[in-house]
Amino acid sequence: MTTDFVPVATILPDVLEPGLHVVFCGTQAGAASAARGAYYAGPGNKFWTIIHEIGLVPERFAPKRFRELPRWGIGLTDVAKRSSGPDSRLRGDHFDVAGLRERIVAHRPRLLAFNGKRAARAALGMAAGSLSYGRQSGSFAGAGIFVLPSTSGAAAGYWSPEPWKELALAMTDLDKP
Repeated sequence: MTTDFVPVATILPDVLEPGLHVVFCGTQAGAASAARGAYYAGPGNKFWTIIHEIGLVPERFAPKRFRELPRWGIGLTDVAKRSSGPDSRLRGDHFDVAGLRERIVAHRPRLLAFNGKRAARAALGMAAGSLSYGRQSGSFAGAGIFVLPSTSGAAAGYWSPEPWKELALAMTDLDKP
């Protein structure tokens, strides 16, 4: 029997270190990512394509290279670390907002970019419909906040590269004196 929700130990390891420019935070590992042991590994996921297209990395990476991202000031995590599968199966107790906050405080990235509104709503405690894409006012554990359209193939109907381009511009501005 196959299940869509698998509660276990952490599915994917965080890719975090002090001083990153941006940490991308997803909701949870999708089924393909959990099976392959790599972030954004689903065949329809646009993550690796978009971070290359907007200039955050010099080439399009295969998901298995996710551990290399800190070289370019990029980190990865999820707000639900101990589950995998479709987001529709998540319940409130699957989210570990306190753990996310601790990880962000400990590593101090300049920006926290939520890959999809579901992750942002859970972490920020906001209701559906109250978030827009792009830079948000305020901060999360000291990091500036972006909410980006999900790169998941399941969310293709909401896709737009524009907020991702806005993030890339903001990252360029971080390096200006």
